[in-house]
Amino acid sequence: MNEASVQDAPGHADRVVRTTRALSIASLLGLIVLGVAWELVLAPTGNRTLVLKVVPLLFPLTGLLKHRMYTHRWVSLLVWLYFTEGVVRATSDPYPSWVLAPLEVLLCLVLFTASAVHVRWRIKQAKARGELAPAQTA
Repeated sequence: MNEASVQDAPGHADRVVRTTRALSIASLLGLIVLGVAWELVLAPTGNRTLVLKVVPLLFPLTGLLKHRMYTHRWVSLLVWLYFTEGVVRATSDPYPSWVLAPLEVLLCLVLFTASAVHVRWRIKQAKARGELAPAQTA
C-alpha cells in the first residue's frame, strides 16, 4: 500500500485534523479545570456558585471526543462568552483573578483557532474528495 492510498483510506485522520482536535480538547479541558479551580480554590467568590459557569463547557466535550465537526462549529461560538469573561475579569478584578484571567483568554483563543482550522480543513478535504458540493458548505 503506498502513502497516498493510506491517507485516502476511510477513518484516516491526517495530521492537521489530529492536531487541531487535540488542541481543541486540551484547551477545553484547560478551561474546565481553570474554571473549577478558580472559583473553588484559587480565588473563590462569595458562596462559590460561579463554579456553575463551567457546566456549559461539559457538553461539547462529548462531541469533540466523538469527532463531531458540528461540535467544533458551535463551540467556536460558545467560547466567546468565556473570552469576554476573561477580558472583563482581567481588567476589573483584584489579584489573583486578574492573573488567572489572561490564561482563560489564551485558552479561549486556542480553542477558537483550533476549532475553526479543524472545520475549515475538514470541509476542504471533503470537497477535494468530492464528498461535499460547494452549496453544502454554507
